[in-house]
Amino acid sequence: MSESSTSMFGNDSDAYERYMGRWSRLVAPEFLRDLDEPASSRWLEVGCGTGNLTRSILESCDPATVHGIDTSPGFIVRAREAVPDQRASFGVFDTETLPVDSDAFDVVVSGLVLNFIPDVELGIREMVRAAKPGGVVAAYVWDYGGKMEIMRKFWDVAVAIDPSAAKFDEGNREPALCNPEALTAHFEAAGLIDVTVHSIDAHAHFENFDDYWPPFTGNQGSAPRYVASLNADARESLEQKLRANLAFANDGSLDLIARTWAVSGRRPPD
Repeated sequence: MSESSTSMFGNDSDAYERYMGRWSRLVAPEFLRDLDEPASSRWLEVGCGTGNLTRSILESCDPATVHGIDTSPGFIVRAREAVPDQRASFGVFDTETLPVDSDAFDVVVSGLVLNFIPDVELGIREMVRAAKPGGVVAAYVWDYGGKMEIMRKFWDVAVAIDPSAAKFDEGNREPALCNPEALTAHFEAAGLIDVTVHSIDAHAHFENFDDYWPPFTGNQGSAPRYVASLNADARESLEQKLRANLAFANDGSLDLIARTWAVSGRRPPD
């Protein structure tokens, strides 16, 4: 589990917030409502990033403790600054094995991380190991190949202009995991029972194209890396064709769906 969010965003927490963090914050509350775990539970968050899901757990679930871990030191610094609650703790890890005791947590969660884990089967087994017998293990991932429209609209235009862009497209690289069938299979293979998968649709509102486009011009994330690889003319062409293909409202605003697939299961009781 040595990559997690670091593989895409390095230590640049600001880039993550501009690119995906603001939308992940919309998903977390609904994800937690669906879990409906009791108060005073002990939570572990694997791949906590900048602390968006951690903060939602503290605000809506009344936990006893939340321990967030991530492979990115920069993300952990940001999370500690953003989440000063004394019930929260954070740590960096860089091994395949989670640095936590077995059978230690009532709930083990992971938001937008599973598809970045090189050995996802091991990663899920480690999450199961950390959960108490009878405990819940849950996660969510972007629906890259479908209704994650923030990305899908971009890649559909980029690939139409330049077929070589397809190799950057998460919809091509992540289909083995980011769908209900694959998530169900992985969770059941890890020994979890009562596995369910459902979609969560966040409403992504942009004031105008100049609100939508700038995150793609950074240097972190697959789409920004693709944009950065283009010369000035190709980049201008992509920007103009994307602008022409998006469905703006009369006031110039843009509304898109940011869909995730949420999966949960329970570790069998002893």
